[in-house]
Parts: sequence; structure tokens; C-alpha cells
Amino acid sequence: MQMDIIELRDFYSTSLGRVARKIASKQLRLRWPDIAGETVLGFGYATPYLRRCLDEAAVCMAFMPAGQGVARWPMRGPNKAILTEETGFPLPDGCIDRVLAVHGLELAPNPNELCREFWRVLKPGGRVLIMVPNRRGLWARAESTPFGHGRPFSRGQLSLLLKDSLFAPDNWGEALFVPPLRWRPVLRGAGAWEQIGAAMWPGFSGLTIVEAVKDVYGITPVQEARKSRARLRPIIAPVPAVPHRAHGER
Repeated sequence: MQMDIIELRDFYSTSLGRVARKIASKQLRLRWPDIAGETVLGFGYATPYLRRCLDEAAVCMAFMPAGQGVARWPMRGPNKAILTEETGFPLPDGCIDRVLAVHGLELAPNPNELCREFWRVLKPGGRVLIMVPNRRGLWARAESTPFGHGRPFSRGQLSLLLKDSLFAPDNWGEALFVPPLRWRPVLRGAGAWEQIGAAMWPGFSGLTIVEAVKDVYGITPVQEARKSRARLRPIIAPVPAVPHRAHGER
């Protein structure tokens, strides 16, 4: 069962959620050191990891699937979060430089179609970075966290999925070796857990991370004819103030 937007938001406000975000964000920065002037799209619940992109990228937006719901993001300034169908992004072909998918692929009803939608909106040579639960890791069994929901992937399964969707995986990594426990001594030693885990048991990480490049030499995916999109309403939305009416005004 998929967590909704409120449960996701609440998880990332906990000490365990903050540690998970810090560790995964470090991996993102290592792979995307320079995004100045680029257009970045986050899919799933990627907003905890998009803060730097919001400041540094030319354009940054967040698409959230209908089954999850949507919350306003960022809290200050113009809203950049959109509720959308997983196989029908409201974007033209080839307009995005980078896609970040977190809490998205493992929860998608059809991961192949979602990956092909990533392919469609990416520019030639565009890159997608996917973070998914590792099926061998402890986090995939922790249902109190977002990583314990949906279908976890092995590296082989994820590689096959990307190649079938006309992506070329070229950068693999692992993260979240710290146990998914809200015990303060464990969280304080999260850095040590990451170093030891990466060196001694890399196959048992909580997250599998892969960056893949759009293969422009492959056969262009055939897009299905899209039906008119239903209007979707966000779960969390600001309530507009009602303007004061003068006496007798209609």
C-alpha cells in the first residue's frame, strides 16, 4: 500500500527521515555537482531532495502521482508541485535536462511506461537518477518508512527495466546502510554505518541508486493515444482568503 502525501511529509520530519534525506542527498550531490542553467524534474516524492536544485537549476519542478496526492512546494514563492498521471506528464517532448525519481518507480503500476515517459520528456543525452529500495536491504522491510512500500528492485531488475525503456545505465551506487531504527545512538553513528556498510556489505544497502542516460539511438517509444486527462485535486492546498464585500454588494 502506498503512503499518502501526509505520511510522507511526516516521515521526513522525524529524526530517521532527516538522516535518510541527508545521506541520500549527499549521493545526489556527488552525481549532480553542477546543475546551473538546467531544467530539473522530480517525480514521486522528491521534494526533500530538490532543495539545492531549486536554488541552483534554471527551472525546477516536482510531479507527484495521483495515488499519492500533492502538497504545495516550496512553501514560499510560486508553487512548483503538480499532480499528474504517471504516463501523461503535461510536458512537451525533449524539454528536461535531468529527472530525479524518489518514491516513484517502485510504486508505479507500470514501471516500464513510467520510464518511457521519463525518456519522452528528457532532451537527447538527458539523465535520469533513480533511487529505489534494495530488495536485499533492511529498509525494504521497514513498513514504517516510505522505503518499505511498493516493489523493491535488485540491480539486475533495474538495469533490465532501464535498457528496455531505452536508457543506458552508467553510474551505480548504494546508500542507507544505517538500520531503519529511531534509536538515537544508531542515528548518531549514521556516518560510520555508511562507511562500514559500503566497504563490507554493499549488497545489503537500503537504497539502490542508478543514473542512466537517454539513448537517442534506440527506437523511439510508441506513445499511446492519451485520453482527456481528468482534473485531479490536491490533498493539501492553501485555502484562498475570501475578499471582503461591501454592504449590499453581490
